[in-house]
Amino acid sequence: MTIAPEQTAPVTTETQVQLRLGQEWIALCALSLLTPGRGVAALLPDGRQAAVFLDREGTPYAIDNQDPFAGAQVLSRGLVGSSSGGPFVASPLLKQRFDLATGRCLDDDSVSVTAYEVRLN
Repeated sequence: MTIAPEQTAPVTTETQVQLRLGQEWIALCALSLLTPGRGVAALLPDGRQAAVFLDREGTPYAIDNQDPFAGAQVLSRGLVGSSSGGPFVASPLLKQRFDLATGRCLDDDSVSVTAYEVRLN
């Protein structure tokens, strides 16, 4: 089927999830590609990986994907839950929990991962 010029589809824009890296905001993916309660890994321009999550209320989060206890890039595959009203991800390897807002390990106060500022645009 051919679409005549007067029958072109309307232009649509999708909400993008963006992450702050230094002074720059970078687009990670369309919000529609995220599933609440599940994570995805994103490769950042500097070679690091971020674990990106969408909570059940629709708030996006991003933390480093590397589990500091195991050294593997796996936090995006962890189980998402909540503790004291805040969302966390539990590493799929050793089960330590990381606060999605701050990156703080809930099971060992001496350990944390980078938590990135995220916005919808």
